[in-house]
Amino acid sequence: MAFIILFALVFVVLAIDWWPQFYIWQSRIKIGRWTDRNAWREAVATKSLQWLKKTPTIPLTDNKRLIVIDMLKGNYKRNAIQHWQHAALLLGLIKQYESTGDDKIRQKIDGFIDSKISQSGQWKQTPKEIDGVILAYAFTQATWRNPQQMKPAYDAMWQLIQDLTGVDGTVQYRKHMKAYRYVDTIGFICPFLMNYGMAFGNANAIDLACRQIAAYNEHGMYPGKFIPCHTYNVENGMTAGLYGWGRGLGWYAIGLMDSWTALPESHPQRRMLTESVVKFARAAMDFQQDYGAWNWLITNNNTTPDSSATATLAWFLANASAIPTLKPDCDIAVGKALKHLMSVTKRDGAIDLAQGDTKGIGMYSHAFGILPFAQGFALRTAFYP
Repeated sequence: MAFIILFALVFVVLAIDWWPQFYIWQSRIKIGRWTDRNAWREAVATKSLQWLKKTPTIPLTDNKRLIVIDMLKGNYKRNAIQHWQHAALLLGLIKQYESTGDDKIRQKIDGFIDSKISQSGQWKQTPKEIDGVILAYAFTQATWRNPQQMKPAYDAMWQLIQDLTGVDGTVQYRKHMKAYRYVDTIGFICPFLMNYGMAFGNANAIDLACRQIAAYNEHGMYPGKFIPCHTYNVENGMTAGLYGWGRGLGWYAIGLMDSWTALPESHPQRRMLTESVVKFARAAMDFQQDYGAWNWLITNNNTTPDSSATATLAWFLANASAIPTLKPDCDIAVGKALKHLMSVTKRDGAIDLAQGDTKGIGMYSHAFGILPFAQGFALRTAFYP
């Protein structure tokens, strides 16, 4: 009897390890055989809707053996990771709705928001980490909804940001890492701060977004290249982590671009943001591969292409093309990026080969697979004119 129980436990553990790998293998059969961009876009949109309803878990670990141990220890998943997956899917679907006027898409978006926000405008489960702020930003982009009705939820995110603001006047990534400023935080908070400030007349929120970006420009960029490092230390001025981490460029791109598009031309900080858009666009295009992708480490041509970096930088350049001097080069770069994303899209519309979750400063994932974050930004870009 004991032998049977032991055998059953071993079988379960092995099955937990084996099944995901088998599923990935079979799902990649006939990957990238998309030739019609409209058909590809619809497939990506359909998968995005499916994932909004049931979002895949993004593992914390790269480990593929005995993952049941990670599950039991609570090291397999984290809710904060899911916030930016949901946010990206929403942003992509909102762009689809704006482009198509499909009421079914709008109903799905409303249903998701209503699952997170109560009728009184409060979070049903308030995010506790800075990652949740980008989800609130995605809600602000559903412009048909009344922002006043959701103000309590937005106020909670404004309070979270204030609680994480350090002595230098910029925002921390985590409370236990007071000295470090992460490039991720640019993407998480700056678009929300801009839209929150504009919607509710909060000049302090707008100023904080501009200050966060300006401080990173000063302390977190490689001299002469304008590409961000993963983090910098406010106490000693030193950078930490890699320069040229692909998704790090993506986080900076999201924060900068969605702040720039929200800020009126008349605002005193608009010029600083515009200059940053121009410099970063040219820097990003310098590191795009000939076949359209950006690698997970853009400074090394031998590293793996990353769909999440490619999707977010494509979104940035699609918007940067509004600047006449950038438009010709940006249009070419976006076209190449979309062609690459088509080449790594599975037959069911899921975009593959995005880098997994980062474990810490200098600790980057070597797992590449599906990532709803990449899916959402690919969709957002695909519906851009």
